[in-house]
Amino acid sequence: MATDIGPPSYQSMLPPVIKDNYGRWRYHEILRPGVLKHVSETGGEVYTVRAGSPRLVSVDFIREICDLADRYCDGYLRFTSRHNIEFLLDKKDNVAPLIAKLAEKGLPVGGTGKCISNIVHTQGWIHCHSAATDASGIVKAVMDELGDQFTEAKLPAKLRISVACCLNMCGAVHCSDLAIVGIHTRPPKVDNERVASVCEIPTTLASCPTGAIRPVPGQKTVTVNAERCMYCGNCFTVCPAMPIADAEGDGLAIFVGGKVSNARSAPMFSRLAIPFVPNNPPRWPEVVAAVKKIVEVYAAHARKDERMGEWIERIGWESFFRLADIPFTDKHIDDFTFATTTFRTSTQFKW
Repeated sequence: MATDIGPPSYQSMLPPVIKDNYGRWRYHEILRPGVLKHVSETGGEVYTVRAGSPRLVSVDFIREICDLADRYCDGYLRFTSRHNIEFLLDKKDNVAPLIAKLAEKGLPVGGTGKCISNIVHTQGWIHCHSAATDASGIVKAVMDELGDQFTEAKLPAKLRISVACCLNMCGAVHCSDLAIVGIHTRPPKVDNERVASVCEIPTTLASCPTGAIRPVPGQKTVTVNAERCMYCGNCFTVCPAMPIADAEGDGLAIFVGGKVSNARSAPMFSRLAIPFVPNNPPRWPEVVAAVKKIVEVYAAHARKDERMGEWIERIGWESFFRLADIPFTDKHIDDFTFATTTFRTSTQFKW
C-alpha cells in the first residue's frame, strides 16, 4: 500500500534493465578500474562507470553530473557510501564517450578492484564544531599524491582509506585499511563568564563519558579534571563555553589494519600506527608522507588479494613497524580497562 510517510521505494528509481533482472544476475567483471559489467540470466547487461567526486559539492556540480546521466544513461546514477558517483548504463557504446566527458571535467574513473577507492570523510572545519582538523583538505592532499592508485589497479587488494576530524569518528575509521583521525591533546577551556548564560550544568556534566567535569560549589560553572579528560569534545557540543580546539595541541593520528569484509578472515578493527602527526594545513605534508609510505610498503610486501590488516597479522606488528619506519612508543600500549583480553603475552612479544 502506498503512503506519503518516509522515502519513496527504491524500486521506483531502478533502471529498467536492473528492475527486469532483479535477483537474476549471473556474474560481473571489472573491464578496467572504475568500469564494471554485470550480466544476467536473460542476457541483459549493465555497465557501471564509477567516478571519484568531492564529498562537498555545489548545486552547479550536481546539475552537470545529472546532465551527463541524462545524456548517456537515461538519467540513472547513484552516489556510493564513499562519495563515488556511479553511472548505470545499459548501452556499451555510451561507456567510452561518458568516460571522455568525465575526463574533461577532471573527474577520474576508477576505485574498483585492487585500487584505493574514494576516501570517506567527516565534516572537518567546514561544518563540525568539535573538529580537531579539516577533512576535505586532507583528502584532497592525500589523493593528489595517490591519485594513480585510484585509476590503476596496482595494489595487492582493495584499499579503503577514511578520515575523521575528531575522536567521535563519524567516518568509518574504526574499520578501514588506513585511517586518519583528528585528535585533541588538551582539555577544553572553560569560559566561566559564559557558562552561566549559555550552558546547562547537569547536561554538561552528563555529557562527559569519563566524569572529568565537576560543578564548582557555589558558582554556576564547572571545572575539568585534565587527568580524566579523554579529549572527545562531547562537552563542547552541549556547552559552547567549553571550546576544545587548540592550534598547537590539535593534530592527527593514523590507524591501520581494519576491514569490514568477512573474506579470508573475520572483520577487523583498526589499530594505532602513528600516535601524533602535526596539523599543518593547507597541504598537511607530514600526513601525506606518512600515508604514502604505509601504502607503498603494503603494496611492495603484501601477497595477492591480501588486505592490509591481514598482511600485518601475517608478518607481525613488529615487522610492520620496522618496514614502515614507525617508532614504537608508550602511546602504542593499550591501557584501556579491558585491554588485558587483547594483550600479547607470549614469548614472541619483542618490545
